[in-house]
Amino acid sequence: MTARVLVVDDERSMREFLEIFLRSEGHSVRTADGLAAARAELSADDFDVVITDVQMPGGTGLDLLRMVQSESAETVVIVMTAFASTETAIEAMKAGAYDYVTKPFKVDEMRVVVEKALEKKLLSSENRRLRRELSQGRDRQIVGSSPSMRRVLDFIAQVADTRANVLISGESGTGKEVVARGIHRASERREAPFVALNCGAIPENLLESELFGHVKGAFTGAVQNKAGLFEVAQAGTVFLDEIADLGLQLQVKLLRVIQERVFRRVGGTTDVRFDARIVAATNRNLADEVAAGRFREDLYYRLNVIEIPLPPLRERRDDIPLLVEHFVEKYGRELGKQVDGVDGDALARLQEHAFPGNVRELENVIERAVALCRGSRIGVDLLPPALIERRSAPRGAPAAGRGANLDQLVSSYERGLLLEALQQSGGVKKRAAQRLGISFRSFRYRLEKLGLDGGSDEE
Repeated sequence: MTARVLVVDDERSMREFLEIFLRSEGHSVRTADGLAAARAELSADDFDVVITDVQMPGGTGLDLLRMVQSESAETVVIVMTAFASTETAIEAMKAGAYDYVTKPFKVDEMRVVVEKALEKKLLSSENRRLRRELSQGRDRQIVGSSPSMRRVLDFIAQVADTRANVLISGESGTGKEVVARGIHRASERREAPFVALNCGAIPENLLESELFGHVKGAFTGAVQNKAGLFEVAQAGTVFLDEIADLGLQLQVKLLRVIQERVFRRVGGTTDVRFDARIVAATNRNLADEVAAGRFREDLYYRLNVIEIPLPPLRERRDDIPLLVEHFVEKYGRELGKQVDGVDGDALARLQEHAFPGNVRELENVIERAVALCRGSRIGVDLLPPALIERRSAPRGAPAAGRGANLDQLVSSYERGLLLEALQQSGGVKKRAAQRLGISFRSFRYRLEKLGLDGGSDEE
């Protein structure tokens, strides 16, 4: 990715060195020798990355960092410091810097940091692009840029304005209702009601009345006529969640509704015309339910005109940073807190976690963290203890018996060992390398290969 980079340093040799190096990497580079010159450059142009020294005339690199955040929040800032103190780096990171490098640094080190900063910039830009797309006819809650989620978004766009019934399949917590609402909001029915019912949450003897309504006197307690969800949803969308929990008797009645487009209230004698789209969802394999005799085959084919499978979160880990950013913003707004995001170590832990509860679990984790957060960023200490302490297997790696990718398993295990060694060494990379019995150079290479940041080179 070609980027626009601003280098700010009062040392001419450093400015020239970085300019030559970054241009050789294909980037467009401007330089400034202090805060005033940097302010002028920022006013005249937009930059993807700012690389700034901490100490310089007319103000500090932290002053420049705050200026960038107030005037160009999308710009990523990398801080350089000649002082190998964790205090300076921590202060910069807390203030919102993406990363820091300690002078003197190696070219490869700067290259890796810049590449990672640009990845973050690209990720944020992609998130904004997706949100713009979703606001133009797609549901704003559907967040993701992974190939599997792009397919889901394409499915929604393709089926939204058809009359075809849709079956959404996926594990609990993958966002099936969110997708159903996305289909409704992208369709011509968007102005009509969206009515949702969890078929497994209501006793079977009450479910028929919930779906179709009842007339006065139909049963004990029916003291007046009541419209069912199918009637309420006229011209809109009915979302039947956990459709596999529907009893066989009600399956017969639902099949008639789909085929004849009419239903009859409980205790009623007249047919009510029905015009609403049906979107069903399940966390089970309906084909298996049919084979076991628990679900009608004819109803299965009526519901499964178009199937949208939702991937579990462990299979779309690239979406975790986007989802984290989305939930931090959501709950920061709801709870009235100014939380800028999640630090690198916490994000690494989140990306390694298996998330058996999928997106719903991640959302709960972030809501808790935002509620407990007293600063501007969420750290590892604000993650649930169960997530932090899980060490029995590489976090997020699938068990071999369930089908596993060997490279993913090895990378996940290596990631866990590196992070654990860093934690036990107080964040000092040299000590962590010694704990693992490898060279400092090898340790740094492995961190870079796995995209892990954090820690310091020296004590």
